[in-house]
Amino acid sequence: MRAIIIGAGEVGFDVARLLSMEQHDVVVVDVDEGALETVRERLDVMTVRGNATSAEVLREAGAERADICVAVTTVDEVNIVACMLADRLGIETTIARVRSDELSNADSVLRAEDFGIDAMIHPEESAASEVERLIQRAGASDILPLADGRVQLVGLRIDKDSPVVGRRLRELSLPNVPFRVAGISRGIRTLLPGGDETLRANDVVFVLSLPKHVPPVLEMLGKSDRRIERVMILGGTDVGIRVARSLGEAKYRRVKLVEPDRERAERIAEHLGNVMVLHGALTDIDLLVTEGLPDMDAFVAVTGDEESNLVTCLLAKHLGVRKTVALLSKPAYIPISQSIGLDSAVNMKLAISREVVRHLRGKHVMSVATVHGLDAEILEFVASPRSPITRDEVAKVQIPRGILIGAVLHEKNAEIVTGVTRIEAGDRVYAFVSSGLAPQAARLFSRG
Repeated sequence: MRAIIIGAGEVGFDVARLLSMEQHDVVVVDVDEGALETVRERLDVMTVRGNATSAEVLREAGAERADICVAVTTVDEVNIVACMLADRLGIETTIARVRSDELSNADSVLRAEDFGIDAMIHPEESAASEVERLIQRAGASDILPLADGRVQLVGLRIDKDSPVVGRRLRELSLPNVPFRVAGISRGIRTLLPGGDETLRANDVVFVLSLPKHVPPVLEMLGKSDRRIERVMILGGTDVGIRVARSLGEAKYRRVKLVEPDRERAERIAEHLGNVMVLHGALTDIDLLVTEGLPDMDAFVAVTGDEESNLVTCLLAKHLGVRKTVALLSKPAYIPISQSIGLDSAVNMKLAISREVVRHLRGKHVMSVATVHGLDAEILEFVASPRSPITRDEVAKVQIPRGILIGAVLHEKNAEIVTGVTRIEAGDRVYAFVSSGLAPQAARLFSRG
């Protein structure tokens, strides 16, 4: 496959990196020679300097041979026009990063398809959705619904006093509660573990289970799963507003939002009737404490200043808040945040790049997801008739190292995969795949 990536920033770089690892032909286009130089030094891809709103620049990038165009610059207009040109030049699939809701609202005059855009990605919406999922489970650092919500992947850190420290995975069981430890993040390493792997303190484990079984699984691992009722949100950013609106819809939940700009705070208060909006400086610790920070179940920091997000989340944790979530712009800060005690971190740029990759897979791959701390993709396949995965029980199929079959959806019934599970043609299967092994994983589910 040949892909043209518009934008050599962090998002474009990450998309190009993921595609080049799988031996695809990638061309990165940007007006900034310095950014392109960084791409050339670190990736085995081609680059073209120029404005992607020019058809000639796209032709120079090989538009006539390209299968997909991904526009992820920081300017909506550039992304929209670049995708429109790419569509007119015959590129089959176009994806645009668009912050504005102008093209996605139900009452919008223009639609994405009017510009030849096949998929739009909204950074703030993606980040807000991730925050909301994390708030649903107090004991989890990551939550990802799979199989239309019938399966959940829950990530959590193993505390030093957890009853499972020092125990092998095969020793962990609960009566009538199927679950599977699908991944372990240990330091900078990612493990797709077997039954003999021993859990250690500070491991971040990722467990697959049915939603109704998540509470007992969390309890077994030494975590509580009490309902989050009181939430404080720091920052009236677009992400903060989306999170506040969504969380405030629950009648049992009380949400407070702190915004430093008085006029903006007043406008937010007018639109969010179920949320208490406070005007105050983001660094006014006395205000946060006076407004009940120590009594909160969760604290969410989504300001535009990631240092403030980190510091205030650490303060909240020190005051006894059970769940803290910080919005971080630098991906490198995420492992650091977890090591210094934060529960969860959300990064918009990583969320964008992973969502883009979901559209770049082969026809047997229905979707892709990633979670922070796990250096493996979660791919959703549909098993083809007479594909290798359908020929025997999972334990008897030759599955390459670095690929773990986690869950399967037989029509509407979800099942956590064990060695005796049989996968039938048409089943939707969720596999954990180490970086670079997506093509090998796809062959397991492809006919011939």
